[in-house]
Amino acid sequence: MVLIRKSLGLCPQHDVLFDHMTVEEHLYFYSGLKGFPAEKCPGEITHILHILNLQEKRGTLSKALSGGMKRKLSIAIALIGDSKVVMLDEPTSGMDPVSRRATWELLQQQRRTRTILLTTHFMDEADLLGDRIAIMAKGELQCCGSSLFLKHKYGKDIRLRITLLSL
Repeated sequence: MVLIRKSLGLCPQHDVLFDHMTVEEHLYFYSGLKGFPAEKCPGEITHILHILNLQEKRGTLSKALSGGMKRKLSIAIALIGDSKVVMLDEPTSGMDPVSRRATWELLQQQRRTRTILLTTHFMDEADLLGDRIAIMAKGELQCCGSSLFLKHKYGKDIRLRITLLSL
């Protein structure tokens, strides 16, 4: 279980944040839960804050963050401690378009050194970020493949097809 905790990062659909803890305190707390060495925490936290553009929010209480900033903090928690497998459940929900695009770019960079499992309702997000896309409806797998395979099989406007699959 210790090895799993060290290598797994999770960003749930609903933010798991403590109102009276700062952004930095959250990152210290969650890196400690993962067993990340305490002497490496300051550098890791600075790095994570930098890549998510949260440096200015370091000392801000989580209850004072906007919805999009809370999502960024949840992503930071998933990435902290050099997680090798990162599970993200709708990480960009509630973000403005600029933040969403920046998060996509970040995840594209992070996928070089991590395995990322992402759920989303946005086909453009799945198309951009996914090597393989699985479409589920009513808890069952409907189809799976590359973006190109799915577009070839179901046509370019796959959103309509996804809706039809879920009926």
